[in-house]
Amino acid sequence: MSELCDKTAVELRSLIGRKDISPVELVESCISRIEKIDSKLNAVVTPAFKRAREEASLAEKSVMDGEELGLLHGLPVGIKDLEATIDIRTTSGSQLYADHVPDKDQGSVANIRAEGGIVIGKTNTPEFGAGANTRNLVFGATSNPFSLEKTCGGSSGGSAVALATGMMPLASGSDYGGSLRTPAGFCGVVGIRPSPGIVAAEGRPVGLLPFSVLGPMGRNVDDAYLLLQAQMGVDPHDPFSTASDVDLFAPLESADLGSIKAMITPDLGAAPMSKSYQSIFTDRVNIFKHYFASADSDNPDFTNADNCFEVLRGVNFVAAHGERVRKYRDILSPNVVDNVDRGLAYNLEDVAIAHLQQSKIARDWLDLFNEIDVVICPAAATTPFDHSQWSVTEIDSVKMPTYMRWLAITYMPTMALASAVVLPCGLDDKNMPFGIQVLGAPGNDRMVIEVAKALETVLAMNEKTCRPIPNIKQLSA
Repeated sequence: MSELCDKTAVELRSLIGRKDISPVELVESCISRIEKIDSKLNAVVTPAFKRAREEASLAEKSVMDGEELGLLHGLPVGIKDLEATIDIRTTSGSQLYADHVPDKDQGSVANIRAEGGIVIGKTNTPEFGAGANTRNLVFGATSNPFSLEKTCGGSSGGSAVALATGMMPLASGSDYGGSLRTPAGFCGVVGIRPSPGIVAAEGRPVGLLPFSVLGPMGRNVDDAYLLLQAQMGVDPHDPFSTASDVDLFAPLESADLGSIKAMITPDLGAAPMSKSYQSIFTDRVNIFKHYFASADSDNPDFTNADNCFEVLRGVNFVAAHGERVRKYRDILSPNVVDNVDRGLAYNLEDVAIAHLQQSKIARDWLDLFNEIDVVICPAAATTPFDHSQWSVTEIDSVKMPTYMRWLAITYMPTMALASAVVLPCGLDDKNMPFGIQVLGAPGNDRMVIEVAKALETVLAMNEKTCRPIPNIKQLSA
């Protein structure tokens, strides 16, 4: 692939800054790619091409006039359809908001625009972000570019697919139980789940629950980090939003893996995990573990993580969508209804116990990093499934008790408030992308990202672990 839209965001920003390419050329290259292949994928559900072209012309003029340029100047960015964008339809994947056009950008989007990013369109998501299959009743399902009948994961699936196929160099995501990390793993791209407050989330339904975060996605760690720098910003409407760590504004460096102590775990000690994925993970770890100072097999303590996740997620969904389910149950997706119904079944004691359980998990997680630097585990429990399903119902003939349980490998770190990076790590036994998570303590984002950057370089050197790339020619046919 040699088109402009296939180049990395960091390279493109450098080319724009030295006048080697025009933002107009880049936007046209991205639009051309979307028009060629997205009819098969359904990743960009609301294009904003007219406005993007206008903004690209203005960006070109700023370059030629010698003006100071922002971090993302002239770079097309896809915005997840949960994030409000002024004058661009924002549906949240719901029939209730099928024609909703916000009158202002939410903070993370405004920050991207302030740094020169050009919103090229909205990317698909399940309704209100509920579920790890990007499928909704407004736009339908988004296909995995490696196998069109398979899911791309969710809820940031449209962003992951658009990135994997070169429709845009950067895209936004959000993550509660793995909404950013699962699609990154399923599509062979990079996703960063930052600590709560790094990217202000002023629209979080329950302001005092820190589990849902906004974050960046890119085709490599440097690109995702660049978008994170643009997204960051303080907003007093988010009680976890504080002055951003100045370290995250510094240029990114690779960690010295020879000084990093890693814990290696195929299932975090308690997550459902297919036998094939355990085997693949072990095989891949054997390729890179010797680069670390130590890479010992062990497990964190995630006792009661399933319960506290289910209960506290129920609190969030009842607060955000309880009234909608009461009024519009018949036109909402089953995942939204399921979350609310199960949430309403809990009582005050259940909620109090869940808070105690989550607090212990988070404190134990912090103590873990007195001895190690990072935890490395798979990004998903099983290979991508058919997107006609709403979720994974069983793994190796073991039935999942809830539609979310197969996501424990990503939602358990959420309960610990972990910072995380998902990296592509080759293909699985079904020739679908396989990803791994690099996890760290909250607030230690820069170290986690630097370890991921160094590990990304190692993975790129081996055919079994390098980033897989979809067949664009086949998708264009």
